[in-house]
Amino acid sequence: MYKNQLLFPIIISLVITGCSNAPSHIIGSQNRVVPFEEQLPDNHLLMVQFNKWSGTPYRLGGNSLNGVDCSAFVQEVYRSALGLALPRTTALQSERGRSIEYQQVKTGDLVFFKTSYKTRHVGIYLDNNRFMHASTSKGVIISRLDNPYWATAFWQIRRVNES
Repeated sequence: MYKNQLLFPIIISLVITGCSNAPSHIIGSQNRVVPFEEQLPDNHLLMVQFNKWSGTPYRLGGNSLNGVDCSAFVQEVYRSALGLALPRTTALQSERGRSIEYQQVKTGDLVFFKTSYKTRHVGIYLDNNRFMHASTSKGVIISRLDNPYWATAFWQIRRVNES
């Protein structure tokens, strides 16, 4: 009986607190157009796509769950998660948006690598130095930017917008 008397106020306060939080995206009473840069996806949207593609083998020129290359994977994730069209190739994707300093990277930014003299690679930044991509050896996976291989090959970060 005594336990119930203690638990009841705690449960009620949790319910009230949980129901009273206002959405954090409402700013003042005026509607405003939010620039794309402020709409970068949260990890949930990207992880839904990652879970769909996880384990898909790498295939140069591929663009399906049967096999995909890095730029097609990025193109499809951006289309599905954000409704944004990106070019098909890594070279063209690397020209979209604007360059971002490494310290300014946010979820959804594109990360580019020079893996050899002529070869470029692209992935999508998640958080905490993690990015998802279609690895030539392991298929669609999550890797770390601070992995020695990727840290050495790092080239640039781009924040893509609709222009």
